[in-house]
Amino acid sequence: MTKSFLPSFKYFAVLSIIIFASCNSASKTPTPTSYQADSLPAPNETKSTTLFSKVIKWPKDKTPVAPVGFIVKRFADGLDHPRWIYQAANGDIFVAESNTILSGIKKLGASIHPKIRTHGYGESANRITIFKDNNQDGIYESRSAFLEGLNQPLGMLVLNNYFYVANTDGLVQYPYTSVAPHISGAGKKIVSLPAGGYNNHWTRNIIANKQGTKIYISVGSGSNNAEHGMENEVRRANILEVNPDGSGERIYASGLRNPVGMAWAPGTETLWTAVNERDNLGDELVPDYLTSVQSNGFYGWPYAYFGTHEDPRMKEQPRPDLVAKSIVPDVSLGSHTASLGLAFYDKTAFPSQYHNGAFIGQHGSWNRSSLSGYKVAFVPFKDGWPAGKPIDFLTGFIKDLNATQVYGRPVGVTVLLDGSMLVADDVSGIVWQVSVKK
Repeated sequence: MTKSFLPSFKYFAVLSIIIFASCNSASKTPTPTSYQADSLPAPNETKSTTLFSKVIKWPKDKTPVAPVGFIVKRFADGLDHPRWIYQAANGDIFVAESNTILSGIKKLGASIHPKIRTHGYGESANRITIFKDNNQDGIYESRSAFLEGLNQPLGMLVLNNYFYVANTDGLVQYPYTSVAPHISGAGKKIVSLPAGGYNNHWTRNIIANKQGTKIYISVGSGSNNAEHGMENEVRRANILEVNPDGSGERIYASGLRNPVGMAWAPGTETLWTAVNERDNLGDELVPDYLTSVQSNGFYGWPYAYFGTHEDPRMKEQPRPDLVAKSIVPDVSLGSHTASLGLAFYDKTAFPSQYHNGAFIGQHGSWNRSSLSGYKVAFVPFKDGWPAGKPIDFLTGFIKDLNATQVYGRPVGVTVLLDGSMLVADDVSGIVWQVSVKK
């Protein structure tokens, strides 16, 4: 494969992994426009490396960098690890503030590791903040707490007069009216989700189909490569499908190590997801990816990756039948980029080359000898399928590559009703807004 974009001692190697990880038939004929990796290096061709970035503050006059013709500004700051953004049909903008929670020996290890410490892991605001945008111009008039006391929330959804929140341990449903400034009730947990334990992939995202008859829930694996046994991975590394009341659960797609971003390709009924792949096989393995999601499709984890490449660590529990049926993802996004956010550009304010394409928030590497990710990438689409390789769209998050200093780590991306785009930068507490210069 083309190079991606850009355990010295056992305790910290294991600790690092604990801290960081995160609509058709089952058969598929690849389209001519799909971009797939040509080849991959052998496992451990390069030594697996632990390299944490050091987060420093954004200078007041500095922002991420977008292509010529765009302007980037702070939409909101002073947030506590903003991870995900959702806009309701009435223009209200919701931001989920949540974080990796550490305790005991994990918290101690983070406290004495200087670079991990700058990432602020250990506590979670467990809050959703609402920004009221009454005239839907992308500029909010008021800001307040909408929901508090949650459990590591991420995905949000308004459907059938309910507000849904995907906590790490379950899908919760609240009665909702668009005029309510906040929700104070406990809500009803309609789906329990596996959480706890190793749980390095704690984020749960949700999306409804266009008819509003199904909700899809992304649930990442509880480990890097099933090192704690498959009995600890029940209902994990999957996208689940449920009815709006939580009933009728089925596994929609499996073998997805950590699917986070989900979105429908404009003009189609095809679900796409951005997947954060496994670690500790070398600098260029395994590529994160963007892929269409097939009903009943299997995408390899933990037995294979990027199609039928077998993971050598699974020799003790081989499944050649699953290796053989592993689907090749559509687009390689580079190894260890932590590709999490996903939004299709379904508006017209941006130049035409961005129309219907996919924006991917890349949180950034820790398991690569040189930093990768730490940006928002863009994949052009045509007729509902990828029409080229990923390109950089929003950069400038890395201050000094050699010193591994970064200003931020982008996660969720959302296209607003006015055609601008918001990007959640969790470690800086900032939500950035990208719009076209007028």
